Amino acid sequence: MSARKTSPDQVDESFETGEGEQHAPFPFAEGKQLGYATEPVDAFLARARATYEDPKQLDDPVTSVEVRRAAFPVKKRGYSARHVDAAMDRLEEVFFERERRARVRTEGEDAWWAETRKLLSEVRGRLERPRGRRFNRRGLLATGYRRAEVDAFLDRIAAMFAHREMTLDASEVRDVVFHSQLRGYDEDQVDALLDSVVELILSTK
Repeated sequence: MSARKTSPDQVDESFETGEGEQHAPFPFAEGKQLGYATEPVDAFLARARATYEDPKQLDDPVTSVEVRRAAFPVKKRGYSARHVDAAMDRLEEVFFERERRARVRTEGEDAWWAETRKLLSEVRGRLERPRGRRFNRRGLLATGYRRAEVDAFLDRIAAMFAHREMTLDASEVRDVVFHSQLRGYDEDQVDALLDSVVELILSTK
């Protein structure tokens, strides 16, 4: 299992500054493209850096799950979403690996892998359900994720686990987008499963 040797400071420094801007950690969105509002991104990265340096000093240290689920408002001349997303992907891996090592120290390697195998079993149980019935559907007049799109993506995940080859990386699972439809799949249930898939991929790196 490999771990990225990347700190929040290194993430910031890996991007060029925006044209005409000083000390910007990311390029800015160009033209009519929308980017992420700079203040929320900067505030989150400041918390991430503080967590990396000394998590015990914070009441709310950043976790890998929080990094994965972070969302930022968009605006003109915001930070380039592509660059921010790439940095957030790396940050998640950094914090996930630190959390994994901490748990291994306190609970042992065998306990960690036992929990990972249990999570894999739960995910496979969901994937083995019939297409169109893998998750609850939204109410009669409510929209959810388009079932056919979700099922097609989950079929790829099921094949990956069946062949024990990581043909999808964590970023593809994080960034997948589904259209909506009436009586579509419950978004929270789908997102929770995808979170578990990301954890399994990171666990086997």
